Amino acid sequence: MEFLQPADWRGALEAKAAHPDALPVWGGTDVMVELNFARKRPEALLDLTRVAELTEWHEADGGLRVGAGVSYARAIRELGSFLPGLAMASRTVGSPQIRNRGTIGGNLGSSSPAGDALPPLYASDAVVELASVRGERSVPVDDFIVGPKRNVLAEDELIAGFRIPRARGPQQFSKIGTRNAMVIAVCSFALELRERSVGTCIGSAAPTPVRAVDAEAFAADALDWEGGRPVGEDVLVRFGELVADAASPIDDVRGSSAYRRHALGVLARRSLKWAWEERCA
Repeated sequence: MEFLQPADWRGALEAKAAHPDALPVWGGTDVMVELNFARKRPEALLDLTRVAELTEWHEADGGLRVGAGVSYARAIRELGSFLPGLAMASRTVGSPQIRNRGTIGGNLGSSSPAGDALPPLYASDAVVELASVRGERSVPVDDFIVGPKRNVLAEDELIAGFRIPRARGPQQFSKIGTRNAMVIAVCSFALELRERSVGTCIGSAAPTPVRAVDAEAFAADALDWEGGRPVGEDVLVRFGELVADAASPIDDVRGSSAYRRHALGVLARRSLKWAWEERCA
């Protein structure tokens, strides 16, 4: 196995073009697990930790442009005031050591339906930036992941980062696991309140993260945007039902399909209530 370590972004793209089977690695929190269990045996590892461009983020066009090498710890520390939902999700990832090493770009690249950072990106309409020696392209995050651990990356492309609007209103992220910390989500839910609409995403309860489109439309119509009246229990219950209906969970060692649907309904009701109360406070 070769070990490639480019010093800059151009070198990284050239290395990926020359070695299309090379597996990109930064923190290694997913990659090394796959290697240790012999699930993958790539011809080369492409270490991106020397590529300074990937560690940068900045405000742009009313939102943020975040490099793929920004870690969960930095998302908590530096992006919390701009993207509170992403910061909430990042706090649930592994241990402090994992949060220091793991990156949001790595979560995108792994494309796991249980990726904790993914639901907030979906709920806020993030756009993933891909690059190769041939050029650059942008893909809405909804279109980027196409199946469990499968995405639209071409063999010579790398994830450069993502663009995302700064929070347009209160954001929430909730997750259920088999214990309180260092656990893969049984299911998760992200929500963003906007000016007159709601963004959502379900995690770990379908082949990919998935938007609860009917629940979004229902909440946008049912909430009292002008008067700010407390959200009724009937609205919360129906919203939770529609979120659960949007999922297509399976039975596995972490939880049953029925449990996941029930849990998503609870998470959805609580998330909408908390976000609405924050908006109206």
